[in-house]
Amino acid sequence: MTDVARTRAEDCVRAMWSRDAASQALGMRVVEVRPGYAQVAMAVRADMTNGHGICHGGLIFALADSAFAFACNSHGGKTVAAGATIDFLAPAHAGDELLATAIERSRSRRTGLYDVAVANGAGTVVALFRGRSHRIGDNPCS
Repeated sequence: MTDVARTRAEDCVRAMWSRDAASQALGMRVVEVRPGYAQVAMAVRADMTNGHGICHGGLIFALADSAFAFACNSHGGKTVAAGATIDFLAPAHAGDELLATAIERSRSRRTGLYDVAVANGAGTVVALFRGRSHRIGDNPCS
């Protein structure tokens, strides 16, 4: 990976982040980004728990989806989700710091496949997410 590619990835994610009100409202933060890769963290707050006292699955999905979005847009252009699935493996609790790590598995001109692991601070994987992307624009970092 070149410095130019890493800088482009960082610039694209910075531009996306500046307009991402949803991820910001949930307290997410971008930890690392490079072409085809992103790490995004989120602290589980008490108001993120469900009736069982564990983190709502939709919020874990949102974290994984944000990491996926940053990874698949790290090459420039405009890329959106075409579909995604998630498997919940362990509960997350209020006070947990979750880290979603998105890795590009395949990318062509228009489509991509990304895996995201969401882990807690102890390293326990709480969810596995797979996202399919579709590129809808060629303008860098739009």
